[in-house]
Amino acid sequence: MCLILLAHACHPRYRMILAANRDEFHRRPTAAAAYWSDGRGLLGGRDLEAGGTWLAISRSGRMAAVTNYRDPAATAIKVRSRGQLVADFVRGAAAPHSYLMDVHGRRGAYNDFNLIVADGEEVWYLGSRGQGPQPVAPGIHGLSNHLLDTPWPKVAEGKAALARLATTGEIAPEALLALLVDRGQPPDDRLPDTGVGLEWERRLGSRFIVSPDYGTRSSTVLLVSRQGPATFCEWTFAPVTDPPTVAGRRCFKLTFER
Repeated sequence: MCLILLAHACHPRYRMILAANRDEFHRRPTAAAAYWSDGRGLLGGRDLEAGGTWLAISRSGRMAAVTNYRDPAATAIKVRSRGQLVADFVRGAAAPHSYLMDVHGRRGAYNDFNLIVADGEEVWYLGSRGQGPQPVAPGIHGLSNHLLDTPWPKVAEGKAALARLATTGEIAPEALLALLVDRGQPPDDRLPDTGVGLEWERRLGSRFIVSPDYGTRSSTVLLVSRQGPATFCEWTFAPVTDPPTVAGRRCFKLTFER
Protein backbone atom coordinates (compact mmCIF):
# COMPACT_ATOMS: atom_id res chain seq x y z
CA MET A 1 0.00 0.00 0.00
CA CYS A 2 1.03 3.58 -0.46
CA LEU A 3 -1.90 5.26 1.25
CA ILE A 4 -3.87 3.95 4.22
CA LEU A 5 -6.66 5.96 5.82
CA LEU A 6 -8.02 4.51 9.05
CA ALA A 7 -10.87 5.33 11.41
CA HIS A 8 -10.31 3.31 14.59
CA ALA A 9 -12.90 2.98 17.36
CA CYS A 10 -14.51 6.35 16.63
CA HIS A 11 -17.72 5.48 14.75
CA PRO A 12 -20.94 4.22 16.37
CA ARG A 13 -21.53 1.56 13.70
CA TYR A 14 -18.00 0.50 12.76
CA ARG A 15 -15.05 -0.27 14.99
CA MET A 16 -12.75 -0.01 11.99
CA ILE A 17 -13.02 1.80 8.66
CA LEU A 18 -10.06 1.38 6.35
CA ALA A 19 -9.54 2.80 2.87
CA ALA A 20 -6.25 2.11 1.10
CA ASN A 21 -4.54 2.46 -2.26
CA ARG A 22 -1.84 0.15 -3.51
CA ASP A 23 0.60 1.94 -5.81
CA GLU A 24 2.99 -0.25 -7.78
CA PHE A 25 4.75 -0.66 -11.12
CA HIS A 26 2.30 -1.92 -13.75
CA ARG A 27 4.68 -4.70 -14.77
CA ARG A 28 4.68 -6.35 -11.32
CA PRO A 29 2.49 -9.48 -11.46
CA THR A 30 -0.42 -9.44 -9.03
CA ALA A 31 -3.41 -11.61 -8.11
CA ALA A 32 -6.67 -9.90 -7.20
CA ALA A 33 -8.24 -10.28 -3.77
CA ALA A 34 -9.39 -13.82 -2.94
CA TYR A 35 -9.12 -16.40 -0.20
CA TRP A 36 -5.66 -17.95 -0.42
CA SER A 37 -5.57 -21.63 -1.28
CA ASP A 38 -3.60 -22.72 1.80
CA GLY A 39 -6.85 -23.15 3.73
CA ARG A 40 -5.87 -20.84 6.59
CA GLY A 41 -8.55 -18.23 6.00
CA LEU A 42 -6.41 -15.39 4.64
CA LEU A 43 -8.24 -12.96 2.34
CA GLY A 44 -6.34 -10.44 0.26
CA GLY A 45 -4.55 -9.72 -2.97
CA ARG A 46 -1.22 -11.35 -3.69
CA ASP A 47 2.11 -10.17 -5.01
CA LEU A 48 3.03 -12.91 -7.46
CA GLU A 49 6.64 -11.78 -7.67
CA ALA A 50 7.56 -12.12 -3.98
CA GLY A 51 4.59 -14.09 -2.65
CA GLY A 52 3.40 -11.72 0.06
CA THR A 53 0.55 -9.22 0.23
CA TRP A 54 0.03 -5.55 0.97
CA LEU A 55 -3.23 -5.94 2.93
CA ALA A 56 -5.06 -8.99 4.25
CA ILE A 57 -7.64 -10.07 6.80
CA SER A 58 -8.56 -13.46 8.24
CA ARG A 59 -11.78 -15.09 9.38
CA SER A 60 -10.46 -14.77 12.93
CA GLY A 61 -10.51 -10.97 12.57
CA ARG A 62 -6.77 -10.44 12.24
CA MET A 63 -5.78 -7.70 9.79
CA ALA A 64 -2.49 -6.24 8.59
CA ALA A 65 -1.33 -3.74 5.98
CA VAL A 66 2.09 -2.46 4.94
CA THR A 67 3.51 0.55 3.12
CA ASN A 68 7.03 1.28 1.98
CA TYR A 69 9.09 4.04 3.59
CA ARG A 70 10.34 6.19 0.72
CA ASP A 71 14.09 6.66 0.78
CA PRO A 72 15.71 5.58 -2.49
CA ALA A 73 19.20 5.96 -1.01
CA ALA A 74 18.47 3.21 1.53
CA THR A 75 16.83 0.66 -0.77
CA ALA A 76 18.56 -2.72 -1.04
CA ILE A 77 17.85 -5.54 -3.49
CA LYS A 78 18.55 -8.80 -1.65
CA VAL A 79 16.22 -8.48 1.32
CA ARG A 80 13.08 -10.24 2.52
CA SER A 81 9.68 -9.29 1.16
CA ARG A 82 7.84 -6.77 3.32
CA GLY A 83 4.59 -8.29 2.12
CA GLN A 84 5.40 -11.45 4.05
CA LEU A 85 5.10 -9.47 7.29
CA VAL A 86 1.40 -8.99 6.52
CA ALA A 87 0.74 -12.63 5.69
CA ASP A 88 2.65 -13.92 8.72
CA PHE A 89 0.65 -11.80 11.17
CA VAL A 90 -2.73 -12.60 9.66
CA ARG A 91 -2.01 -16.33 9.63
CA GLY A 92 -0.54 -16.34 13.12
CA ALA A 93 -1.80 -16.06 16.68
CA ALA A 94 0.65 -13.65 18.32
CA ALA A 95 -0.76 -10.53 19.99
CA PRO A 96 -0.15 -7.36 17.95
CA HIS A 97 2.41 -5.89 20.34
CA SER A 98 4.34 -9.15 20.63
CA TYR A 99 4.42 -9.65 16.89
CA LEU A 100 5.67 -6.12 16.24
CA MET A 101 8.33 -6.41 18.94
CA ASP A 102 9.64 -9.48 17.14
CA VAL A 103 9.56 -7.70 13.76
CA HIS A 104 11.24 -4.62 15.27
CA GLY A 105 14.15 -6.80 16.37
CA ARG A 106 14.72 -8.09 12.82
CA ARG A 107 13.68 -5.02 10.84
CA GLY A 108 17.12 -4.80 9.23
CA ALA A 109 16.27 -7.85 7.11
CA TYR A 110 13.77 -5.73 5.12
CA ASN A 111 13.75 -2.52 3.19
CA ASP A 112 12.15 0.22 5.30
CA PHE A 113 8.45 -0.21 5.96
CA ASN A 114 5.40 0.82 7.93
CA LEU A 115 3.22 -1.97 9.32
CA ILE A 116 -0.26 -1.79 10.85
CA VAL A 117 -1.69 -4.88 12.58
CA ALA A 118 -4.99 -5.49 14.38
CA ASP A 119 -6.59 -8.45 16.10
CA GLY A 120 -10.18 -7.25 16.36
CA GLU A 121 -9.57 -5.43 19.63
CA GLU A 122 -6.24 -3.64 19.42
CA VAL A 123 -4.54 -1.80 16.56
CA TRP A 124 -0.76 -1.34 16.59
CA TYR A 125 1.77 0.35 14.32
CA LEU A 126 5.46 -0.17 13.65
CA GLY A 127 7.64 2.01 11.44
CA SER A 128 11.10 0.64 10.77
CA ARG A 129 12.40 4.24 11.01
CA GLY A 130 10.38 4.90 14.18
CA GLN A 131 10.98 4.18 17.85
CA GLY A 132 9.31 0.79 18.07
CA PRO A 133 5.75 -0.54 18.25
CA GLN A 134 3.05 1.87 19.35
CA PRO A 135 -0.69 1.46 19.90
CA VAL A 136 -2.93 3.31 17.47
CA ALA A 137 -5.22 5.59 19.48
CA PRO A 138 -8.94 5.82 18.68
CA GLY A 139 -9.53 8.39 15.96
CA ILE A 140 -8.67 9.16 12.34
CA HIS A 141 -5.22 8.23 11.08
CA GLY A 142 -3.30 8.29 7.81
CA LEU A 143 -0.18 6.62 6.52
CA SER A 144 1.74 6.92 3.29
CA ASN A 145 5.47 6.44 2.73
CA HIS A 146 6.72 8.16 5.87
CA LEU A 147 5.69 7.66 9.52
CA LEU A 148 2.12 7.34 10.80
CA ASP A 149 0.19 10.63 10.53
CA THR A 150 3.03 12.50 8.80
CA PRO A 151 1.05 15.44 7.34
CA TRP A 152 1.85 15.01 3.66
CA PRO A 153 -0.95 16.69 1.66
CA LYS A 154 -2.59 13.48 0.49
CA VAL A 155 -2.49 12.09 4.03
CA ALA A 156 -3.83 15.23 5.72
CA GLU A 157 -6.54 15.82 3.12
CA GLY A 158 -7.44 12.14 3.02
CA LYS A 159 -7.83 12.10 6.80
CA ALA A 160 -10.07 15.17 6.64
CA ALA A 161 -12.22 13.54 3.96
CA LEU A 162 -12.51 10.34 5.99
CA ALA A 163 -13.37 12.31 9.12
CA ARG A 164 -16.26 13.99 7.28
CA LEU A 165 -17.52 10.64 6.05
CA ALA A 166 -17.19 9.10 9.50
CA THR A 167 -19.81 11.49 10.89
CA THR A 168 -22.50 9.68 8.88
CA GLY A 169 -24.36 6.49 9.79
CA GLU A 170 -24.01 3.54 7.43
CA ILE A 171 -21.16 4.00 4.97
CA ALA A 172 -21.24 2.56 1.46
CA PRO A 173 -17.96 1.13 0.14
CA GLU A 174 -18.39 3.30 -2.95
CA ALA A 175 -18.21 6.42 -0.79
CA LEU A 176 -14.78 5.36 0.41
CA LEU A 177 -13.72 4.53 -3.14
CA ALA A 178 -14.64 8.07 -4.20
CA LEU A 179 -12.31 9.35 -1.50
CA LEU A 180 -9.47 7.13 -2.75
CA VAL A 181 -9.64 8.03 -6.44
CA ASP A 182 -9.13 11.74 -5.84
CA ARG A 183 -6.59 13.14 -8.32
CA GLY A 184 -6.07 16.51 -6.63
CA GLN A 185 -2.50 17.72 -7.01
CA PRO A 186 -0.92 19.78 -4.20
CA PRO A 187 1.26 22.80 -5.06
CA ASP A 188 4.98 22.19 -5.25
CA ASP A 189 5.71 24.02 -1.99
CA ARG A 190 3.59 21.49 -0.05
CA LEU A 191 5.21 18.40 -1.54
CA PRO A 192 7.70 16.42 0.57
CA ASP A 193 11.30 16.00 -0.50
CA THR A 194 12.05 12.28 -0.26
CA GLY A 195 14.97 12.12 -2.67
CA VAL A 196 13.13 11.10 -5.84
CA GLY A 197 13.15 14.52 -7.54
CA LEU A 198 10.40 17.06 -8.11
CA GLU A 199 8.86 15.32 -11.14
CA TRP A 200 8.29 12.14 -9.15
CA GLU A 201 7.14 14.04 -6.06
CA ARG A 202 4.46 15.64 -8.24
CA ARG A 203 3.51 12.27 -9.69
CA LEU A 204 3.22 10.71 -6.23
CA GLY A 205 1.52 13.68 -4.59
CA SER A 206 -2.12 12.78 -5.29
CA ARG A 207 -4.11 10.07 -3.55
CA PHE A 208 -4.67 8.24 -6.85
CA ILE A 209 -1.58 8.02 -9.06
CA VAL A 210 -1.54 7.78 -12.85
CA SER A 211 1.65 7.46 -14.92
CA PRO A 212 2.89 5.28 -17.80
CA ASP A 213 4.95 2.85 -15.71
CA TYR A 214 3.68 3.24 -12.13
CA GLY A 215 0.36 4.02 -10.53
CA THR A 216 -2.51 3.01 -8.28
CA ARG A 217 -3.17 -0.62 -9.11
CA SER A 218 -6.00 -1.23 -6.66
CA SER A 219 -8.13 0.33 -3.92
CA THR A 220 -9.31 -1.63 -0.90
CA VAL A 221 -12.09 -0.80 1.54
CA LEU A 222 -12.64 -2.60 4.84
CA LEU A 223 -15.66 -1.91 7.04
CA VAL A 224 -15.67 -3.84 10.33
CA SER A 225 -18.99 -3.40 12.06
CA ARG A 226 -19.38 -3.48 15.82
CA GLN A 227 -21.94 -6.22 15.35
CA GLY A 228 -22.40 -8.48 12.35
CA PRO A 229 -20.15 -9.20 9.37
CA ALA A 230 -17.30 -7.17 7.95
CA THR A 231 -17.18 -5.99 4.34
CA PHE A 232 -13.99 -6.23 2.27
CA CYS A 233 -14.05 -4.71 -1.23
CA GLU A 234 -11.25 -4.37 -3.75
CA TRP A 235 -11.32 -2.43 -7.02
CA THR A 236 -8.58 -2.97 -9.61
CA PHE A 237 -7.85 -0.38 -12.27
CA ALA A 238 -6.82 -0.30 -15.88
CA PRO A 239 -3.35 1.27 -16.19
CA VAL A 240 -2.75 4.81 -17.40
CA THR A 241 -6.32 6.08 -17.44
CA ASP A 242 -7.47 9.45 -16.15
CA PRO A 243 -10.12 9.49 -14.81
CA PRO A 244 -9.53 6.05 -13.24
CA THR A 245 -11.21 3.14 -15.04
CA VAL A 246 -12.33 0.24 -12.84
CA ALA A 247 -11.26 -3.04 -14.44
CA GLY A 248 -12.58 -5.35 -11.72
CA ARG A 249 -14.41 -5.37 -8.40
CA ARG A 250 -14.59 -8.04 -5.71
CA CYS A 251 -16.54 -7.81 -2.47
CA PHE A 252 -16.61 -10.26 0.43
CA LYS A 253 -18.65 -10.54 3.62
CA LEU A 254 -16.80 -11.99 6.60
CA THR A 255 -18.33 -13.35 9.77
CA PHE A 256 -15.48 -13.66 12.22
CA GLU A 257 -14.80 -16.95 13.96
CA ARG A 258 -13.87 -16.23 17.54
